[in-house]
Amino acid sequence: MADFDVTRFRSHFPALAEGAAHFDGPGGSQVPRSVASAVADTLCSAVANRGQNTAAERRADAIVLDARRAAADLVGGTPDGIVFGRSMTQLTYDLARTLAKDWGPGDEVVVTTLDHDANIRPWVQAAEARGATVRWADFDATTGELDVAAVTGLLSERTRVVAVTAASNLLGSRPDVPAITAAAREVGALSYVDGVHLTPHTLVDVGALGADFYACSPYKFFGPHLGFVAARPALLETLAPDKLAPSTNAVPERFELGTLPYELLAGTTAAVDFLAGITPDAESRRAALATAFDAVARHEEALMARLEDGLEAAGRVTLHGSRARRRTPTVLFSVDGLAPAEVHARLARRGVNAPAGTFYALECSRRLGLGDAGAVRAGIAPYTTEAEVNTLVEEIAGIAES
Repeated sequence: MADFDVTRFRSHFPALAEGAAHFDGPGGSQVPRSVASAVADTLCSAVANRGQNTAAERRADAIVLDARRAAADLVGGTPDGIVFGRSMTQLTYDLARTLAKDWGPGDEVVVTTLDHDANIRPWVQAAEARGATVRWADFDATTGELDVAAVTGLLSERTRVVAVTAASNLLGSRPDVPAITAAAREVGALSYVDGVHLTPHTLVDVGALGADFYACSPYKFFGPHLGFVAARPALLETLAPDKLAPSTNAVPERFELGTLPYELLAGTTAAVDFLAGITPDAESRRAALATAFDAVARHEEALMARLEDGLEAAGRVTLHGSRARRRTPTVLFSVDGLAPAEVHARLARRGVNAPAGTFYALECSRRLGLGDAGAVRAGIAPYTTEAEVNTLVEEIAGIAES
């Protein structure tokens, strides 16, 4: 197993020189210099619509194909099944509307209260537009876990889509996605898995997950602001999205509206290469990523244990959903008697970035009894240090005592 040198890792991130302790990674990571350079270099290079005649056309084409290969390596997919879009939210809305064309009264979709709203509202609204029924799977508010039976108990021969998160962006809890997707297949339903919060913390294999669609966001794993969905090309061939008449009908391009943001795709490739470079000398980029994520996971898990132990020892602090058996390094907590926004503001004045709210996991926050105010969320990232964790714990202990 490779060792992880956090000091060396941090040296690649110019933003960290500002001195803040960033526990806000679940909302978007900081960016390494190589990613910023890839974006800037693309903007400063000659690019045009994709083609093979001019250097600008060939450069644009290579950028797109490289990004598809990089994204596929990251999640264990196939390059021809990678669809890029403005964001995970936009892509999910587009695919929900496309899939819903074949729905009608009596059809059903399953969503969960553990999910980010981007994997709830597009399906709810698409179902409502077609007269289909929405069925809700609840998670256990005490443990933070979504039991497989909570989903499978809702399935029927009329289920068309099961939308489920691979990891809660609010609690970090990780449902048994392979069991859920397998059950969906048994009734002939498709599965749409939100992998935005899982992808930065573990090596994803969409085949092992059984996901028909797997959505994630590069800006959560050191890349630029866009999203992509991984799916089987054969599945994408069966779908007819709304598109312009002159635009290609080829897969995956038929799902990508307008000209792709070449600079952001170059940044995505750079982000995957940066991750793979954590542990160099592997036989392939996918193999390098596997070793890198193993090293990162051990670093993050150690810091997560220290953070939770410290918060539990502090008076007036309540941890939410921390009993889940499998989690990403994410902690949601409240300080008794203080509004989450006040805790956030106090930490910010001390150079600790741990934001508060529902983070668009509105249904999850409400089920936890936190309402629309939510709680404070602290996410561990690969660039997080033990000293920063100690600082957060000390600051919270001080706030709790005041």
